Amino acid sequence: MYYKRHIEGTLLESLGTNPVTAILGPRQCGKSTLAKKVLEKCKDHVYLDLERPSDLEKLNDAEWFFNSNKGKILCIDEIQRKPELFPIIRSITDDWGSKGAFLILGSASRNLIQQSSETLAGRIRYLYLSPLLFSEVKNDYTLNDFLVRGGFPRSLLARNDKESFQWREDFITAFLERDLLLWSGFSPQTMRRLWQMLAHVNGQSLNFSSLGNSIGVSHNTVRNYVELLSETFMLTIVPSYFMNTKKRLVKAPKIFLTDQGILNSLLRIADFNQLSGHPVMGSLWESVVLSNLKNHLPGTDFYYYRTSHGAEIDFICVYGNKMLAIECKATVSPSVSKGTYISMQDLNIQKLIVIAPINEGWKKSENTIVASLHESVDIFRDELQLFS
Repeated sequence: MYYKRHIEGTLLESLGTNPVTAILGPRQCGKSTLAKKVLEKCKDHVYLDLERPSDLEKLNDAEWFFNSNKGKILCIDEIQRKPELFPIIRSITDDWGSKGAFLILGSASRNLIQQSSETLAGRIRYLYLSPLLFSEVKNDYTLNDFLVRGGFPRSLLARNDKESFQWREDFITAFLERDLLLWSGFSPQTMRRLWQMLAHVNGQSLNFSSLGNSIGVSHNTVRNYVELLSETFMLTIVPSYFMNTKKRLVKAPKIFLTDQGILNSLLRIADFNQLSGHPVMGSLWESVVLSNLKNHLPGTDFYYYRTSHGAEIDFICVYGNKMLAIECKATVSPSVSKGTYISMQDLNIQKLIVIAPINEGWKKSENTIVASLHESVDIFRDELQLFS
């Protein structure tokens, strides 16, 4: 089953205006499926999967192969496995002078790929594809299903929770024992222990030394491993919002596992009954809200704010000179602490959006709106005037 992805229209637009378009995102999130679906609507195309030996063989003389298929969209999947293609793509696109010449897909982040693709500056547009968002599947799956299974298509679309859990277990193992081979100096055993530890501290401030002591490695090793998880889209790092103030602030970034289904697997949570009574439920809901907003609101930046006395705002969404406060409450009867409003005064933020697992929201006060997950996106677009 194919679910229309939120970036599909943007992808079609980019193919018509840019020589090269890149879709980046974690493995198994649906990049290949999206690309093939969109290419059906386009002119002739060639699709190459660099994890397939026969396709790799075709690129032994990449320049000849590309020129032999001039006029078609050349789609190259898992581009990070052959970074030497980037200079050739630059030369080819300059010679052809055409739009929509290449569509490249990668499971490594823009920063990693840019190390090899600097010569494509001005020729490439980067798009990020997340695992499925709730807005894309809410007609077929309940929020409880989504919270347990996460957004990876094969996990969410599994016949039952048991099969979904097993798929995620296999995904984690494959990532640790196969995907890590692309990067030198990483131990699958150490990464698994760290990943599980990060699941336990999901939504908390990042302390490299504490994590290192917990698993018996140096803080530099933890830093390198965390960077790899971030660069492969398994982890999201949210910085502290810092401003000149007399108050002492917590400045260490917070970490969130990108997919709640993977988070549940690392914690051995197999169904909603186990999740609903688990201490991680609150931070898991924060992860879901963060992913939902980041992917629906391109061009916005997200921070958190916390003083040393504990007054805090879960997230601050910044767009230009506009700021909105976000509180994530994993309850159908959300309340807001005094510390949240004090923090809003510190930062001169006028509007608070409380996002809860409810069907329909309401206006709590003049400056506070309670919203469901699917309502929150439209509220943010209106408040930030994203399309004005």
